[in-house]
Amino acid sequence: MAQRSRGPHDGLTSRIPIVDVWPTVQCGLRPAAAAVGESLPVHATVFRDGHLPLTVEVRTIDPSGAPAASVRMHPDPAGVDRWTGAITVDAMGDWAFTIHAWSEPWRAWLQRAQVKIPADIDVDFELAEGASIMSRTLKRLPRAATDARAVLKAALTAMRNRNLPAAVRLAAANTDDVASAMDAHALRTEESMSGPWPLRVQRRRALVGAWYEFFPRSEGASLADARSGTLVSAAERLPRIAEMGFDVVYLPPIHPIGTTNRKGHNNALHAEAGHPGSPWAIGSSDGGHDAVHPDLGTWSDFDDFVARTRELDMEVALDLALQASPDHPWVSEHPDWFGKRHDGSIAYAENPPKKYQDIYPLYFETDPEGLYAEIERIVRLWMQHGVRIFRVDNPHTKPLWLWDRLIASINATDPDVLFLAEAFTKPPMMKALAEVGFQQSYTYFTWRNSKHEISEYLSELAGPASAYMRPNLFTNTPDILHEYLQHGGPAAFSIRATLAATLSPTYGIYSGFELFEHVAVRPGSEEYLDSEKYQYRPRNWEQAQRQGRSLAPYLTLLNGIRRAHPALQDLRSLRFHHSDNDAVIAFSKQVGDDIVLVTCLVDPHREQESTIWWDLAALGMDPAERFIARDEITSGMWTWGAQTYVRLRPWENVAHVVSVSRP
Repeated sequence: MAQRSRGPHDGLTSRIPIVDVWPTVQCGLRPAAAAVGESLPVHATVFRDGHLPLTVEVRTIDPSGAPAASVRMHPDPAGVDRWTGAITVDAMGDWAFTIHAWSEPWRAWLQRAQVKIPADIDVDFELAEGASIMSRTLKRLPRAATDARAVLKAALTAMRNRNLPAAVRLAAANTDDVASAMDAHALRTEESMSGPWPLRVQRRRALVGAWYEFFPRSEGASLADARSGTLVSAAERLPRIAEMGFDVVYLPPIHPIGTTNRKGHNNALHAEAGHPGSPWAIGSSDGGHDAVHPDLGTWSDFDDFVARTRELDMEVALDLALQASPDHPWVSEHPDWFGKRHDGSIAYAENPPKKYQDIYPLYFETDPEGLYAEIERIVRLWMQHGVRIFRVDNPHTKPLWLWDRLIASINATDPDVLFLAEAFTKPPMMKALAEVGFQQSYTYFTWRNSKHEISEYLSELAGPASAYMRPNLFTNTPDILHEYLQHGGPAAFSIRATLAATLSPTYGIYSGFELFEHVAVRPGSEEYLDSEKYQYRPRNWEQAQRQGRSLAPYLTLLNGIRRAHPALQDLRSLRFHHSDNDAVIAFSKQVGDDIVLVTCLVDPHREQESTIWWDLAALGMDPAERFIARDEITSGMWTWGAQTYVRLRPWENVAHVVSVSRP
């Protein structure tokens, strides 16, 4: 019977310890993250006393508890006694995997015999020992294994024939056919097991998607008479978004907006007549989180919007912002849901130096059960109207138990519903939010712009962090206009789009990015001038397209490349390669035979040249191999090798996204 070990501190007294298993979350207390169809690498440190060879295997257990697949693991050259393998899961649900390790007398004998017999040491004894092991294996063969039986009988006859040279007798034991037969039916000793380690497999959209954020109130809006756009007019924009290849349409809050302390244009403390206010200041006499803003339309209009999105093979993500304006029905009906200051007044939200006088944060200490019940009711209400993705605003300002309970409850009945954590906060909190159930997370990508910053951070996201966190790389948001975009010109937008779309299987842009909107409200600020958070912002998309002032064609191309290449729909295979110029970054992704190589500028201002050293061995290729490199952006084709020279120009081509063809 196998000796069982569980966790990084158990099993050390077994003959074959299995430790440092990955992917695991909180030592197996919570499930690691996976998606349907994803190739999931599994690693473990496995060793034993002495020098006998080991066999290591990872096995999957499907949601019904039945064994699903077994995959042999192999020594990982990157670590001492480190073993690696890859599993693929094909259905949603709570899976598990176990790691098994054992010794095989046959392999131990063969390893010893290949040293001793050529050296004429104990020749007859060793051949007799090998024959004994093979004979015992033969007795264990099932009746159906006729081919294996024939192979082993022939080998056994040769091994016992003392009239043959020792080298010939040894060679008979070391053929591919014998290896295959013995590998399938070999005797095992000292078997150890680690696990089961839980694995939660979610739908494909949890891993892969291109997001497009826009404000319905700006679509069809008129500045002349302060009329907002509606869900009906916003639906007219959907075909153009679909044409660009986006999968998810993300809407900021579409609920009624309060009037008390309403913010004016550019976050002014006082709104003038016709100023719409911030959508995140939720709630008025027209309703709260369970209502549609009357300026945008009706529930029927929203249902039509969702239906139209689905017709275009996209889906809607809706903002879940758990806060309230002073006019929200909760304020009068449930005053205990809000924190009080020393003078008895309700404290408004702050993120010093930022102040949100139009927003009251929720207080979870007085009536946690009542508040939780209302939040789950709201989420399920929008689910009934077709929303299967929620982008959660500032989840790090709410207690972790809320998300642990809410996501578990929703996914227990609707496992296809996804939650994205918009938490630009400290790493421990971002990690904890992902561990308690958020299927996706915003990241620090917006602030990682140099070659070193990008490679270091994305190596973490694609490596250790991928056990629990899936990144969604947004190039910009209504709150974040990084100085790189403010001062980098159109090339900066092309660069950031290329990096976001190829580094991560999920990325997003906020509307206006494709028009190169880059003006900040003031120097040193990351807020947009005339921020759409506080006013209507209609855009003339057609005119920009006609005048060649749109990045839409390039985004369309990038999204098409992403859909065509499984490698770009993967996170964990990301690998950075050496570039001798810090203004050029190089990386690869690989799924099976699909290999994509990317070289991209990080300097948006100047032409750059670089030599790239591709680690072909890490990609399963011969380091001396030459291959056909097809640029998916320009359709150019070259013959590349491990050492490649590139020249990139901000005004012409900021990147090569290359697919590899091998002879």
